[in-house]
Amino acid sequence: MGTPASRRTIRRLLRKLKVGCRTARKKKTMGHHPDRNAQFENISKLRQEYQAAGDPVISIDTKKKELLGNFHRDGQTYTQQTVETFDHDFPSAGQGKLIPHGIFDMAKNQASIHLNTSNDTGELCCDSIALWWQEYGQAAYPTAKRLLILCDGGGSNSATQYLFKEDLQRLATRLGIELRVAHYPPYCSKHNPIEHRVFPHITRACRGVIFHTVEIARQFIERAKTNTGLRVCVRLLEKVYATGRKYVEGFKTNMKILFDDHLPKWNYRALPQAT
Repeated sequence: MGTPASRRTIRRLLRKLKVGCRTARKKKTMGHHPDRNAQFENISKLRQEYQAAGDPVISIDTKKKELLGNFHRDGQTYTQQTVETFDHDFPSAGQGKLIPHGIFDMAKNQASIHLNTSNDTGELCCDSIALWWQEYGQAAYPTAKRLLILCDGGGSNSATQYLFKEDLQRLATRLGIELRVAHYPPYCSKHNPIEHRVFPHITRACRGVIFHTVEIARQFIERAKTNTGLRVCVRLLEKVYATGRKYVEGFKTNMKILFDDHLPKWNYRALPQAT
């Protein structure tokens, strides 16, 4: 308007108008399922029931996939020289992709991250759970006969895929315990406990680190911790997981999957079969 003003004056006027430099926040949901609240109440009830009985409750999910190689990653690190990375993120210039599948034990406040470099499948998800149970779960819950698994409704553990249910039934037989699954409703993946109690701390521990190899990723992911006692253990799953698999013929009629009467599409149990 032609009136000179110092920076101090401009700052004072901006504060008065409540104008500030802000970062966009992902807060607006893209959809609202009519059974959303009912499922959240059901998950809360299941968590209280299992934890009161001393049975394990885990939250599972796959963290964002990362390219392996000299690719740029957000953040800063202390170095003596400037770090130069490729100016384009072409997967063909790297050594593949890193798939971090996470399991969060809610009672123990401990997380297990299992790294794989093939494909994010239901078989990978079940092998990850099996490895967690064999290394930690069985010792932490020696008398447990059941396990509650909280997960999203899509991805490798999709609520609509019978292939995941087939892998889950095999896992139940393999471990010899009942596996109960409770899926979060659509558009609610950010409410999955592992999303806000584990993954942000892993992201912070790895900021600015170039994942040249799987071993480098493992070292930095294991550094994630909090003042409230969160600890993260990292293991490698070297198996190659194929895509395009189909569930076996007749699985739907012979499966030992019991769907709940209440919201059966998101709540069911896999029972171990006699071998």
